[in-house]
Amino acid sequence: MELREKVEQSLNKVRSSLIADGGNVDLVDVSDDGIVKVRLTGACAGCPMSAMTLKMGIEKVIKQDVPEIKVVESV
Repeated sequence: MELREKVEQSLNKVRSSLIADGGNVDLVDVSDDGIVKVRLTGACAGCPMSAMTLKMGIEKVIKQDVPEIKVVESV
């Protein structure tokens, strides 16, 4: 399975809770050196807690599922 597919599957795990709060996350890019770029949308885009959601939620789950990933960034 491709790295991008693994990350997308991992994102699907957190997506439901984001959607429940009126937001979502889109996968923008996965680089060969382990950097994932995502875009928070909907309520997540303007939320003051979005940085924490990104690091403590999204990045944590992706790194557990896909150990090759080093960092998750919002674009």
